[in-house]
Amino acid sequence: MTHPLLDLAPLTAAHFAAIERRVASLLSTEQDVVITQGEALLPLEGCIRAGARPGSAALNVVTGPYGQTFGNWLRDCGAAVFDLTVPFDTAVTAEQVARALDEHPEIDFVSLVHAEAATGNTNPVAQIGEAVRSHGALFMLDAVASVGAEPLLPDAWGVDLCVIGAQKAMGGPAGVSAVSVSERAWERFAANPAAPRRSYLSLLDWKERWIDGGRKALLHAPAQLEMLALEACLERIEAEGLGAVEARHRAAATAARAGALALGGGLAPYVHVAREAAPVATTLRTPEGVDASVVVAKALAADPSLPLIAGGGPLSKEMIRVNHYGVDARRGVVESSLAALGAALTETGARVDFEAARKAVAETWPNA
Repeated sequence: MTHPLLDLAPLTAAHFAAIERRVASLLSTEQDVVITQGEALLPLEGCIRAGARPGSAALNVVTGPYGQTFGNWLRDCGAAVFDLTVPFDTAVTAEQVARALDEHPEIDFVSLVHAEAATGNTNPVAQIGEAVRSHGALFMLDAVASVGAEPLLPDAWGVDLCVIGAQKAMGGPAGVSAVSVSERAWERFAANPAAPRRSYLSLLDWKERWIDGGRKALLHAPAQLEMLALEACLERIEAEGLGAVEARHRAAATAARAGALALGGGLAPYVHVAREAAPVATTLRTPEGVDASVVVAKALAADPSLPLIAGGGPLSKEMIRVNHYGVDARRGVVESSLAALGAALTETGARVDFEAARKAVAETWPNA
């Protein structure tokens, strides 16, 4: 018996290259795009291990947990690392980045997360890119949570390495990712004797054997299911229109924030300033003494399909995340999520206003 998900023909090099071109179109980039066969941590680590080495210096901007991971990798490569850490409930500013670069002229690599789904903040990459370009450092951007949720223009913003994943706003699987690579990033990698070669982490292997070879022979057998799912994500975004997809995520986040404030019960936005809140996920702070993980568990017991999750690690007791990934960036999902959270909060003795929350979502959505 044949099975549509098991009995798949091998993905051809031409088909793989066609999907790469669609990713490049999504990013509005003229740079080389490499699709990597794994979750986005694969190309992120590959970029750092190829771009950093003993004697190099890096500015690592930390606005959430992924920035902390990047700092660890950079140190492991022997780079001198200067961490620019800001509170996770805010965003970094271009002025802070420029100041750090002025204080450390030896910095030649900058790592930044565009949007932090884990904490719900988003950083002003266009302005930061100007500061990095002026300094002359290589600029790596983790755009996994921002692609599809808000504007992302790596070429216009001077991003040398832009990593994306399909699992958040694109609404796809976690097992496939991609990175756009500038010409000067390729030169930096090639000049680094410690850059991964003949390795699954090696982007240089893709450059030398795939791109420079005319994209005729793949390095290994690609994962058909993930590649076909990535292609389906791209087709769905193209059909709706990237601008419309981004607007839908922005509307969901704006409505979720307004609805949570109207709901009451002690809920408050985790990210204080609205313009610093990421469209991909709305993070909420629970009232003093109310365990966020318990509230989420009660809400999911009523409806397991809701895109709700407690914060990670030490944030699990104080933060609730309402994800707006892909198809979940819809008004009905936002309304259902707030209703479930409100019902769970009432069990703690909190007083909530369901009608006010519903009205806030309805009034906000058309204007978002």
